[in-house]
Amino acid sequence: MDDMFQNFGFRHAKTASKPMAERPLLTPDLEGESVDKTFYRSMIGSLMYLTASGPYIMFVVCQCACYQANPKLSHLTAIKKIFQYIKGSPKLGLLYPKNFEFDLYAFADSNYGSCELDRKSTSGGC
Repeated sequence: MDDMFQNFGFRHAKTASKPMAERPLLTPDLEGESVDKTFYRSMIGSLMYLTASGPYIMFVVCQCACYQANPKLSHLTAIKKIFQYIKGSPKLGLLYPKNFEFDLYAFADSNYGSCELDRKSTSGGC
């Protein structure tokens, strides 16, 4: 994880207490300043890799991933906040033991039509 922070310039960044602000919601931001698509996509890819052991960031990462085709500065700012949150909570995550049998239970919650932007379903899980 230290390599990831180094690659994206977050080695000495301050930390955040939550991965994304509840409001305002991310929007397409059609008039915002464009950012480098390749850099944005590589940041999303690194975060998607982390969701395997840290499902608590899945929702916010997927929200930011929706704007990979035309990322704006507001979307990059949201990605940076996620990295700051991860930096401040390095011990959070799931540990999958390889020498022990264990039962993994999952729970999901769907909220149909609650997304104010496009009225699509959102879901959460644990």
